[in-house]
Amino acid sequence: MTLKINNLSKIYPNGVKALDNLSLEIKQGMFGLLGPNGAGKSSLMRTLATLQTADEGSVYLDDIDIFKDPMELRKVLGYLPQDFGVYPKMSAVDLLDYLAILKGIASRQERNTLIKQVLEITNLYEVRKKFVDGYSGGMKQRFGIAQLLLNNPKLIIVDEPTAGLDPAERNRFLNVLREIASSNIIIFSTHIVDDIKDLCNDMAIMNGGRILNKIIPFEATKEIENKIWTSNIEREKLEKSEQLFSVLSSKYNQDNSINIRVYANEQPSSNFVSATPNLEDVYFLNLKYNVDNAK
Repeated sequence: MTLKINNLSKIYPNGVKALDNLSLEIKQGMFGLLGPNGAGKSSLMRTLATLQTADEGSVYLDDIDIFKDPMELRKVLGYLPQDFGVYPKMSAVDLLDYLAILKGIASRQERNTLIKQVLEITNLYEVRKKFVDGYSGGMKQRFGIAQLLLNNPKLIIVDEPTAGLDPAERNRFLNVLREIASSNIIIFSTHIVDDIKDLCNDMAIMNGGRILNKIIPFEATKEIENKIWTSNIEREKLEKSEQLFSVLSSKYNQDNSINIRVYANEQPSSNFVSATPNLEDVYFLNLKYNVDNAK
């Protein structure tokens, strides 16, 4: 199964160009869409979920033209937006039963079987009789996965799903996604680099409504081997360093000095030592290179 996105453009009434001639091909497995807030990720997710139309371009899921036949796509679509509401005073099992009916599953026996399966997959079976609006943030996100699995989707879209989750909840949520990734296309939109590193077998970096780079996470750092350098500097020297070097990121040390990571073909100065590149370096390099070129 393949999702092909061709030359998508979208300009909102306020003049914001959310999607800028965007093209992308996504195959089965977990695909990470990484970009800062405002990059256009949610606009792309909403367009792929047929919640809004594009001004130009086309999208095909195999032979389904999602703009001409959105109902055909929705039969095989699972969508988890950034924020979703639940009915108050309804248990997980009752709410899933209601949602299964809305998805067209008429047989009570089939619904019961499906609901048990999705609750077990998402590790919510033991709390199935509790009200969903009383769930923690992580449990609600896992419930979101449970409801989208009811129609056995082939395309699953999750938009910024780990924002606001504590580390334990985040790990539980990511484990659920890992379990269901093998037989679906899952598009995982996030601004958190570690989510991509831990989870995805393919990814793209997005900003300004455009795809800056499409890469394989575990291969991405090979291109910048021996080109990442690090140094600890006094914080008042940060601005000067940013003028002199290609600074990708900076972080405070415990002694209030700042550790900077720099991209350079050769050692920038004797104060720098070579560092092992990571996916965060790749991300910031793509953002910096494309922003600088756009000026």
